[in-house]
Amino acid sequence: MSTPSAKTATSGGKTTTKTTTTVVKTTTTTVKKPTQQLSLSTRGVSSKVKKPKTTANGKKTINAHSNRELNASGLMRFSRGRMFHRRALYRINKWKGDQAKLQGDKTKKTAGSIQKKQRKPALTKKTIGGERNGKERLVRAKRFPRYYPTEERPKKFSAKRKKFSDHPRHFRSTLAPGSVVILVAGKHAGKRAVVVKHLSSGLLLVTGPHKLNGVPLRRVNQIYVIGTSTKLDLSAAKFDNLDDKFFKRVRPTKKNAEKDIFDSKKEKTQLSEERRQAQRTTDAAVLSAIKAHADRRLLRQYLKSRFQLWNGVLPHKLKF
Repeated sequence: MSTPSAKTATSGGKTTTKTTTTVVKTTTTTVKKPTQQLSLSTRGVSSKVKKPKTTANGKKTINAHSNRELNASGLMRFSRGRMFHRRALYRINKWKGDQAKLQGDKTKKTAGSIQKKQRKPALTKKTIGGERNGKERLVRAKRFPRYYPTEERPKKFSAKRKKFSDHPRHFRSTLAPGSVVILVAGKHAGKRAVVVKHLSSGLLLVTGPHKLNGVPLRRVNQIYVIGTSTKLDLSAAKFDNLDDKFFKRVRPTKKNAEKDIFDSKKEKTQLSEERRQAQRTTDAAVLSAIKAHADRRLLRQYLKSRFQLWNGVLPHKLKF
């Protein structure tokens, strides 16, 4: 840009004028707008905009298959199971399963084709002898049942569940083999025992030993046990023959109720010689581990004593 400027000067009686021009350089920058904005601006009036569906009264229709929040309370209108049935997803899965069964040879058929089953006719023609009987009659191929059940039988659903024997077993870290525990419930509640082995049924095999505190070789659930920090080294001993089958009870034979009406005495189950021998071997292994311990005298007295609580003793603050 050039802007002319005029200056007048008087010298004597004459006036002279000088013109000066100043040139100003200007730079122009072009900014390209993004294509999305251009495409939005270039939309015509004729472009269709989806309007919400309304009823005859003018209210907005709500999609039955959609879920929404109730009054900004954080609760949804329909539960997860309810939405599963509203969307009829189980029908879609069933249809897909039927389609896969009907589709035999995949090489000859297309992916979307469905082979329809050839249904047998419900009625069959049967020839009938005799005069004036019409010679033929339509008879049902499969007759209706004569009797119907008074109550509907519940459907059996095949659930793929593992047996209890196949469940994984988890034991507490404080209940390792050789650790001393306190029995909380049962006949020997309050007594201390030594964990001998972890059984496959999830139970603990413990012993007193029987010579010290009278706790025999028995199975105990780990929820009825308090683990302590005292441990014995039982790594040298082996107890492979002691499992759940070894402790299975033998049921006595049933007696005739008519003959033994007045014989109300219950016979005590006596321990087998095999069970007594197992008690001796386990006690010997545990006693040898106590003998090898540094505080063997104190440990013997600890196993013989019972666990008790007095007034003012807080169990949650005790360190076992």
